[in-house]
Amino acid sequence: MTRIYLLRYPKDTSNQPIIYHLVQRYVVEFNILKADIRPQRDGIMVVELKGQKEKVADALDYLKGLGVKAERLAGKVHRDESKCFQCGACTGICPVGALYIQRPSMEVIFDPEKCTACGLCVAGCPVRSMKISFDPLTETGIPA
Repeated sequence: MTRIYLLRYPKDTSNQPIIYHLVQRYVVEFNILKADIRPQRDGIMVVELKGQKEKVADALDYLKGLGVKAERLAGKVHRDESKCFQCGACTGICPVGALYIQRPSMEVIFDPEKCTACGLCVAGCPVRSMKISFDPLTETGIPA
């Protein structure tokens, strides 16, 4: 299971190795997509958590116990067709195959259904045609 969360840290937890404990105690992989955490201040982090469903749930309970508010986000990646010149750079870094080269036309295809919104294509696109946006999810899993 891979999910993206917005974590809001209270200032009294900003100096604790929270992410380290997610890996060590809960065997949860993480990918920090964005962070603004400073000593003695409230902080935020957008993080992708990957692991067994039960382990991720335990990790979220651990965060909640520390006063960290975790809000699940739905990531969406979009490609600006007017900027993309079909170089294929994104296809080599997409870990789930959502971007691939269709043969024999050599066209770069983007399959949003496979996309996990990890953001690697955004950083890897030389002309910045890939964009990512995040929307909060309600408890039902439907974007608010």
